[in-house]
Amino acid sequence: MTSLAATPLQSAPVAADNSARAAELSAANINPRTGLATDYLNHFNEAVMLLEMIPDIPECAEDFLGWQPLSYAEHFTASNFKARDLAIDAYNTADVRVRKEFDNITSAITAILTAVGAAMREATQDKTRARLAEQATGWVKPLVTQAGGIINGDGAADVDYIMAH
Repeated sequence: MTSLAATPLQSAPVAADNSARAAELSAANINPRTGLATDYLNHFNEAVMLLEMIPDIPECAEDFLGWQPLSYAEHFTASNFKARDLAIDAYNTADVRVRKEFDNITSAITAILTAVGAAMREATQDKTRARLAEQATGWVKPLVTQAGGIINGDGAADVDYIMAH
């Protein structure tokens, strides 16, 4: 009987801690279910925006070539995001499966953008750069959307969270 009575008392602080942590993450625009923040996608959206401009404004290719890949932690460290330390901590403590799926997609985005940048450096004609930009945009935008889905808990992470709670 004593052990049964002790169990609810022991779990109450954990539940309160989880609830407080979830509220803290939500207030910082970090998904409490996944531990990820959509702010990181701004890093890729900037590159996509520049790529989309290249066909109409060829000079934007130089701006795109200045884009540098950043890891999740590097992005937040360099950003003005007010809860950047919390974002990095939440990422580091996120469910390993969610983080792996997210990292796989963002690695693919980075690889595409890096390869397109290398190809653009070799290109000598604006129309070649414009074609590269159009192709890259078509590849990257769906991946950014998919990464956003992971951040927002769409899919397996959501089901796992619901089942665990």
